[in-house]
Amino acid sequence: MSDFLNGIETELGELDAAGLLKREREIVSPQGAHVRVGSGDFINLCANNYLGLADDSRLVAAARGALDSHGLGMASVRFICGTGDLHRALEAAVAAYLGMEDAILYAACFDANGGLFEPLLGAEDAVVSDALNHASIIDGIRLCKAQRFRYRNADMDDLETQLRAARKAGARRVMIATDGVFSMDGYFAPLAEIRALAERYEAVVMVDDCHATGFVGPAGRGTPARAGVPADIVTGTFGKALGGSIGGFTAGPRPVVEMLRQRSRPYLFSNALPPAVCAAAIEALKIAEAGDDLRARLDDNAAHWRAGLETLGFEVLPGEHPIIPVMTGEATAAQAMAARLFELGVYVAGFFYPVVPKGQARIRTQMSAALNRADLDLALDAFAVAGRETGVLA
Repeated sequence: MSDFLNGIETELGELDAAGLLKREREIVSPQGAHVRVGSGDFINLCANNYLGLADDSRLVAAARGALDSHGLGMASVRFICGTGDLHRALEAAVAAYLGMEDAILYAACFDANGGLFEPLLGAEDAVVSDALNHASIIDGIRLCKAQRFRYRNADMDDLETQLRAARKAGARRVMIATDGVFSMDGYFAPLAEIRALAERYEAVVMVDDCHATGFVGPAGRGTPARAGVPADIVTGTFGKALGGSIGGFTAGPRPVVEMLRQRSRPYLFSNALPPAVCAAAIEALKIAEAGDDLRARLDDNAAHWRAGLETLGFEVLPGEHPIIPVMTGEATAAQAMAARLFELGVYVAGFFYPVVPKGQARIRTQMSAALNRADLDLALDAFAVAGRETGVLA
């Protein structure tokens, strides 16, 4: 055991020396535009709280009511005695919101993606996956026996090459898998072009819309709605714009969802979502559907923040999404700048290898409808100071 632990400690030391060790800070307040760490108040620029609903009183009230009426948890998986009326209601609400026939709930979207491919695709099938897809899609594909083809990020010529190869290999079913938004960069997948190629090669389109559901596209219905094309299968989460809690889903045709209920291992072997989470998510969907004001505020914040960073001279990846990465290059620079910003009252996190490629470290800032203009201007002042002091700004 001592050799085992010594080896792990050596590896941890190497990560620390390379600036790659992740450290957690303990928040002692609800998630919001500001958070408390210890006795300090910090402007929060790195949560997935896009619509500002993580501490919304309406969601809290819905969750509290479900605690009173349904208790803490189901103490079971869904197919034994873990399916409650709130689970069915949430699945129906998700399906209706996204214009799908049915939906199925998971403990997280990581589980939704991890449990999607193996029940639907066999050795005689093929999956064609974007090179920058989320780790959960990558892991889910690894668990299935389908032939695997990968195309360069958002490269439609390469996607067609891989689709052609899949068909040439004799694949029975072909599924294209893509993030709707590539979360490290804030880039949108070219879904209209993907849909056209899918039609040409008789492929199914699967979209992970975690960083879009609730705030992208008409009524917040996600990247397919934004692109004006249908997706065949959509996975998503309640852990970001829809309340920031936990839980994921897969929405799609009824036979697909039914097969997942029968064979998807994360669904079959995980406890049902707590009723309080379901009740809050149902409320979040109602707010999101009617939330044009929240989406307008989010878009305005993103435009102001992006323009401010560019004026200061930061290298900012282009785009329209409220994910706005500030490039630092090396991991040590991202770590140093995040630490200095924390001292200045701004909560951010550095992203570096293996989350992003080596040499492409960044501070991934994320906008929220809960932030106001004063918050953003104070944070821009802090970025100017930290950028100069750490050498990220010339």
